[in-house]
Amino acid sequence: MTDEGGLRSARPSSVPKPLRADRGAALPGEQPQDAEADIRAPGALRSILQSSSYQEADRDENFLQSEATRGIRLQLDFLKAETLLREHQIAHTIVVFGSTRICEAQAARRAVASIADTLALNPDDDGLQRRLKSARHIAANSKYYRIAREFGRIVGAASEKAIGGRLMIMTGGGPGIMEAANRGAHDVGAQSIGLNITLPKEQDPNPYVTPDLCFRFHYFAMRKLHLLMRARALVAFPGGFGTMDELFEVLSLAQTRKIAPVPVVLVGESYWRRAFDPDFLVEEGVIDPEDRDLFWFAESAEEAWQGILRWYEASGRPLLPVGEVASRGKTISQEVGS
Repeated sequence: MTDEGGLRSARPSSVPKPLRADRGAALPGEQPQDAEADIRAPGALRSILQSSSYQEADRDENFLQSEATRGIRLQLDFLKAETLLREHQIAHTIVVFGSTRICEAQAARRAVASIADTLALNPDDDGLQRRLKSARHIAANSKYYRIAREFGRIVGAASEKAIGGRLMIMTGGGPGIMEAANRGAHDVGAQSIGLNITLPKEQDPNPYVTPDLCFRFHYFAMRKLHLLMRARALVAFPGGFGTMDELFEVLSLAQTRKIAPVPVVLVGESYWRRAFDPDFLVEEGVIDPEDRDLFWFAESAEEAWQGILRWYEASGRPLLPVGEVASRGKTISQEVGS
């Protein structure tokens, strides 16, 4: 091909065909080294291929677990759960926390009887006496398992009716009170979420969390972030350090205006009055009087739920449509009693 001046153009006379991915000729790197050229070459090549430095970064487990990649692991810890929660179109959560040790009444009574029988054979055993005392307290508190399960049923029944998207129970995914809340949602055929954490002494997730919404985190910080990102309320049942941690995290963030206030309900006033004394903190001047209004007490599942609904109505952001809110009071006792 020539141009107007008679010179040959550099453009090819025809469009070349694309190279086949499975072309027959081997690339130079695919050709084996001639053993006669260097008998040490095959062994050297094996050493290279087996070296961790040769592994692709996302397949090198030691590298991924190293101190240098902690920032990336934090991102992944957040991103996996966030991606799946968005895929399931979950807009709102009601977070439930409480002791992992509070179980159903029947199981609690069996534990008391078992320890009492053992103590009868060893009446001077101080350790058994302490265990029996604790077991009796757990048995007395087993009513909170029932209340948490009832609360899970109530929220589960409303999960597809919330304004702005799906509403779900979210727990730490473990046993005890968290199991009860997930179980209540399961009772009414509703999905619920569990955010487990990797611990030195592993605990299995409770069986009532929806399988596709059961997560396991490495970092407490990322777990806490997901517990709050979609939270429309925190309902705290009697519990220990873990429950206190989550409760005071929310209260601190609301007090310092790092998050907008959300309803915080403490179920079991007699327990919480002994666990901490907010009036004393006000008297000592370490919190403001209005900080006392960041939470309230409830004694039943219905009382906790109705308080949350009223809180949102008063704020001008109702959680449920007006007609649905009105109908809830007529049907709650039937739903939780079934």
